[in-house]
Amino acid sequence: MHPELDAKTGRPPLLHDELVALSAPTQVWSRRDGTMGGAADGIFHGDWRWVRSLELLVDGRPIEHLTTADDRDSTVFRAVARQLDGDSSTPRVLVERMRAVEPGGFVERVTIVNGRDVEVTALLELRLDLELAPLASVHAGRPEAVPIDLRLDEGAAVATDGTRTLRCASTKGAIEIDGHRVTASRSVVVRPGDWATLSIELAVDDAQLAEPGPPAASLPPLRATGVAALDRWAGRAVADLDDLSLDVGHGPFLAAAAPWQLTLLSREALVAARLALPQTAAIAEGTLRTLATRQGVLHDAETGEEPGRIPHEVRQDGSAPVFGASVDATPLWIVLLHETWLAGMPTETARELRTALHAALGWLAARTGDGFLADPDDEEVSAAVQAVACRAAVGAADLLDALGDDGDEWRAWAARLRSRFRDAFWSGDGSARTPSLAIDHDGAQHDRLGAELGQLLGTRILDEHEESIVARMLLDDAIASGFGLRSLAADDRDYWPLLERGGAIHPHETGLAIEGLLRAGFRDEARALAEHLLAAADAFHGRLPAAFAGFGLEDVGMPVPLPGAGSPHAASAAAVVVVHRALEARAGRPKQRIDTGERHLAAVERVQRHDTGPVQLPLLRGTGSGDRPTQRPRLRLVDPEG
Repeated sequence: MHPELDAKTGRPPLLHDELVALSAPTQVWSRRDGTMGGAADGIFHGDWRWVRSLELLVDGRPIEHLTTADDRDSTVFRAVARQLDGDSSTPRVLVERMRAVEPGGFVERVTIVNGRDVEVTALLELRLDLELAPLASVHAGRPEAVPIDLRLDEGAAVATDGTRTLRCASTKGAIEIDGHRVTASRSVVVRPGDWATLSIELAVDDAQLAEPGPPAASLPPLRATGVAALDRWAGRAVADLDDLSLDVGHGPFLAAAAPWQLTLLSREALVAARLALPQTAAIAEGTLRTLATRQGVLHDAETGEEPGRIPHEVRQDGSAPVFGASVDATPLWIVLLHETWLAGMPTETARELRTALHAALGWLAARTGDGFLADPDDEEVSAAVQAVACRAAVGAADLLDALGDDGDEWRAWAARLRSRFRDAFWSGDGSARTPSLAIDHDGAQHDRLGAELGQLLGTRILDEHEESIVARMLLDDAIASGFGLRSLAADDRDYWPLLERGGAIHPHETGLAIEGLLRAGFRDEARALAEHLLAAADAFHGRLPAAFAGFGLEDVGMPVPLPGAGSPHAASAAAVVVVHRALEARAGRPKQRIDTGERHLAAVERVQRHDTGPVQLPLLRGTGSGDRPTQRPRLRLVDPEG
């Protein structure tokens, strides 16, 4: 990594070789040996980076790293200080750095252990370089530091910009200030077989951050399966979901991802809560309530606010919510409300959100009209968005009935959308029928396929025949990489494995496809994709990033990181729950829907088959006439010849 080059060019920092210690809204990024100084490194709180580098010196020299142990409560770095070994060629002085993070707090404790048979004298120093810079500027590769006042106060260093304050203290060490550098130091004499410590503690307060609610209860662990890779992933993912949990007074919700999206992004939060719902309903209810309190009530062209609309993003700094960046947040909110009710939310609790539900449905009807749900500023109309709108309408109809309202209007609305969708998004006849992932505003279909196909399943936008086609298409090796579903099929002329939406793999999209397959009754296909995602999760040591490169098993032996992808990522972590379900299901059982309760039976009644032709897998790149365009060469990583 070359931070000076990143700062000069404004390139976003790379993250795949970095290590994070996290407890939202506080996060600490470093190299894997614990040192800081890279473009993405530092101590962050909310939307600001406070510390850009942290260095440990023993007698004025760096230590030499041996190993790193990263567990749920802390990270421990072990090293040797060979400058203290005298004439011995064998390392006899060990150094352990324990790092722990909590919301608004950071502790680093250095322990030096003397394995020599004589006393060791050493100067221990922890040096922090302060630089208060907005998170967005760090992400852009051009940190824009703001002025701070740094002073000593009763032995501690206190830095402030007038709104935010950092306090740095040390146990057993002395604090000194030089410019924007804070140094904690201690001279120690360590007897043979003994040890000595130096620690530094940081406390950060930001008056602009929303007042947090009470600490959320930890997520319950997933049941052990005996599959080592799955159990490892489950343990890490549940810990990451705990660390990504925030609460601003209405119940817990999940921040999207570290480091750049450690805030409420509605689409990410709603999807993550839904994937995790079989494990916990608390996050779903907290997400629903938090977003309902920020639901649109006015028309505001600048923010995109509209009555009934669910916002796209709510930052931690108290700024006005942003509404206009997504059109699917509102139907996703409706879907989560219905699914949470199915999972056991009392009807009277759901009734508390009845006004918000009616407002969201009103927005959905007004925005869709007699066409499709889309942003007029977007170049295309997404098939996946129509699917979630249909699922929202069908689910809302059942919930409205339970609340004493009439849901028939929304069943009819869903049927009309389904008919329009079939006419606009499908092409070909009989066994050659294929769906398109998007159309333009003039109705022309976009000839591309990818992971979003999976988001059509189990939504009631397709009939049985169409679901069978889509379920089989998902397992074609142009889309299914062996590590998950590519965002764009590998035989598409625009495919590139490092393009975020042009071939990269987003684990949560595979999770949504698995969920859809289970809802539609395709257990074997769900299990196959679950195995793919499990292989990726194991390669990433149980912490799936937001995305990784689209290379498949035919290209590489293990998944390739996508530069700059955030990790941990809430929806990627939550995908472990649906993978757990799919791998627990017995393969080979008759295809039937997965029922979670009596209410669910009525809610997911099958759409009757529209086309009675034989179910065959069509050509992925079919043009409707059976022609297949010339494929571009597949990309492979080749080991250098030795």
